Amino acid sequence: MDDVDSEAAFQRRLGQIAHDTQALLDRLLASAPIEGERVRPARLIDAMRHASLGGGKRLRPFLVVETAALFDVPHAHSLMAGAALECVHCYSLAHDDLPAMDNDDLRRGRPTTHKAFDEATAILAGDALLTFAFDILSRPETHPDVEIRLQLVSALARAAGLGGMVGGQMLDLAAEGRFQEKPPQLTQQDVRMLQAMKTGALLRFGCLAGAILGEADQHRRDALDRYGSALGEAFQIADDLLDIEGDPAMVGKATGKDAAAHKATLVGVLGPAAARHRLEHLVAQAQSALAVFGGNAGTLKAAARFVATRRA
Repeated sequence: MDDVDSEAAFQRRLGQIAHDTQALLDRLLASAPIEGERVRPARLIDAMRHASLGGGKRLRPFLVVETAALFDVPHAHSLMAGAALECVHCYSLAHDDLPAMDNDDLRRGRPTTHKAFDEATAILAGDALLTFAFDILSRPETHPDVEIRLQLVSALARAAGLGGMVGGQMLDLAAEGRFQEKPPQLTQQDVRMLQAMKTGALLRFGCLAGAILGEADQHRRDALDRYGSALGEAFQIADDLLDIEGDPAMVGKATGKDAAAHKATLVGVLGPAAARHRLEHLVAQAQSALAVFGGNAGTLKAAARFVATRRA
């Protein structure tokens, strides 16, 4: 499959998985309570739906589904795991947008959750989406083997929590100078660690989840780990470049905020030209990690290129 065919196949798969994820989340976030629940408060479920059903590329579920497909995992199983990951991602956006964090009014071209509702509701909607993710992973519909489900729960908890996304967010706030008079001077390695936690951890989990679902051997699991790590760093560099060069109408949120907030970015440390060079290196690194899968990984290779060249 050549690059043009891979790109077309990627766009089709990305669109299809986004559609399937939307439909599944719509069903899972219905207003009627399920076994073990008493009632789903209307305002809370509306806010959860606002935070999670408002579009987006659904790149994280795509990574779960496509990496799992390398091992012939049933689509229904990988889609459940992808939906759980998307709930964690959407919770993080609802909380990141709050005035105490990034103070954003727009997300995906719509009012952020705290603007559409209120701050307290946005906090609770994020809390509920986070816990709902583990509800989804714990269900037999995700995988019939309880040991596989336990591995998924453990891996997502670590990717999302103290040593992953949440820890990275704390490092990001510290880098802004929130807790001292002026921002600290960070090295390139400091920034890479911060971003590997804050952004990269969930993208990496998306790739490892496919390996877990597919009960991959260590060689293939390590390959997907390398792919996910390179992809995560590439995604953040591209995001930082969009903040200085992107059109807010296309990006779907305000741009030009990173420098004003003293955000720690590789673009800030390296400069745009060197950051683009690093981005190209990461794309090549991600694609080469997939060599073990031969021609079956064309859409995942195209995903690495998409991450680097996206405009929104």
